[in-house]
Amino acid sequence: MAIKQTKRAAVKKNRANSGVKVALLGFGTVGGAVARVLAASRFQGVELTHIFNRNVDRKRSSAAAKAVPASVVWTDSIDVILRSDVDVVVELMGGLNPVEGWLRKALTAGTSVVTANKQLIAYRGTGLAKLAEKHNVHLLHGAAVAGGVPVIPGMLQGLCGDQVTRLSGIVNGTCNYILSRMEAGADYSTVLADAQQLGYAEVDPAADVDGYDARAKLCILSRIAMHAELDPDAVAMQTISAIEAIDFSYAKELNCTIRQVSRAELDGKLVHARVAPMLVPLASPMAWSHGTQNMVVVSGRFGGDVVFSGHGAGGEPTAVAVVSDLLAVAQGCKSVELPLRRREVTGDFFAPHYLRFVVDDKPGIVSAISGALSKVGANIDSLLQRRGYPKHRLPFVVTTEPCLSSTIERALASVARMDCMLEKPLCLQMLEVEDKAE
Repeated sequence: MAIKQTKRAAVKKNRANSGVKVALLGFGTVGGAVARVLAASRFQGVELTHIFNRNVDRKRSSAAAKAVPASVVWTDSIDVILRSDVDVVVELMGGLNPVEGWLRKALTAGTSVVTANKQLIAYRGTGLAKLAEKHNVHLLHGAAVAGGVPVIPGMLQGLCGDQVTRLSGIVNGTCNYILSRMEAGADYSTVLADAQQLGYAEVDPAADVDGYDARAKLCILSRIAMHAELDPDAVAMQTISAIEAIDFSYAKELNCTIRQVSRAELDGKLVHARVAPMLVPLASPMAWSHGTQNMVVVSGRFGGDVVFSGHGAGGEPTAVAVVSDLLAVAQGCKSVELPLRRREVTGDFFAPHYLRFVVDDKPGIVSAISGALSKVGANIDSLLQRRGYPKHRLPFVVTTEPCLSSTIERALASVARMDCMLEKPLCLQMLEVEDKAE
C-alpha cells in the first residue's frame, strides 16, 4: 500500500502544473450547483472526472446532470473514487459516518479534500487537518460556514494578524428566514412549513431551529478566529421554536428585533459561547440581516469590528465557496497556520435579559417575580404589558439589568413553579451596546 501511495503522490506532483482531477461525493443541491459553476466558468486546471452518489442512475438523469461533461464517471461505489487517480475529493454529503472514514482514506492516499461538512469539521476538523499535513495535501472547508460568504478565508488570511476576542453571527439561514418572516407578522408554524416547502428546512427541522447546525459553525469560527478548540457538545443552545409573535411586539418596544445569534467571547482561558434567539438592537448590523442572509461580526483587539455579510444558504452561493477552495488547491495556495488551544466553554454571559411570562393574572404576581429576582441579586430594568390580552392568559415582559445567565436561570426555576404560570417563562439574552454598529 505504501508503494501505491508513493506512486500516486509522484504522479500528482508531476501533474501539479497541469491542473487537478476532481471527484464529487454527493450530487444534491450543492453538488449540482458545483457542476454548473465549473461548466459555466471552465476554470483552467480544474477537471471534474468522477461523481459518487447513492441511487446514481436517478441523479444521472436529473436536470442538474446536464451540466456534467459526458466523460465523467458516475458511480455508487465509494471504492471507485478511492482507487481512482483524482487529486481532490469534494465532499458534499454531510454527517460523520461513513464520511469521516472515506475522507481519512483519501487524505492518507495523498488526495486533497474540499468539504462543506460543518459537523465533520466541528467535531473532527483538527484531526483531519493533522492528517492532511502529514501527507502533504490540502483540507479546505470554506463552504462549511456561511455558504458563499468568505468568512473562513477572510479570517484565515485577512484577520490572522489581529487578536480576535469576540465574534457574533447569524450563521443559519433557515432560522434567519423564519425569524425575519415572523418579524413581519407571520406565525412560527406557518413560516416553518413554508421553509420546509422551499427546501430551507428539513422535514425534521431540529438541526436548524434547535441550534445544532449553528453550534457546529460557531465552533469552527472560534477555532479559526480565536484559535480556541471547543467541544461542540459543551456549547449552550436554545431553540427558536418558543418564540411567538408577541415577543416581536415587545422587542420592537425595546428598539430591538429577534435573531438566532451564535456568539463566542474569549475570557482568559475560558470561552463564553452560546447559540440562541436573542434580542438584537435595531442599530446592530445583525438586525439588518433578513431572509437567508448570513452575517458575522468579528471584533479584534487591534482592527476593531469587521462585518462579513451575504447569502449563506442555497446551492449556488455555497458552490462558489466550494469552487474557490478547488482553485486554491489547484494553485497550491497555503493557509496561515496559528497555534490552537483546547478551551473550556461556558454558556454564561453577563448581559441584560428579556423575560416573557404568560400568567393567569392575580394580585401580587409582579411582586413575587421581583422577589425571586432580588433573592439571586438580579434587578428589574423595565416591565412591559400590552393591552388587549385576556386576564386569564396574560403575556407580559420583564427586562433585567445586566447579570449572569445562570443567575436568571436560578430565579426562573422558582418562578416557573408559581401556580399562576401557564407556560414556562421565556428567557432571552439582550445584546449590549458594544454589539451595536457605531
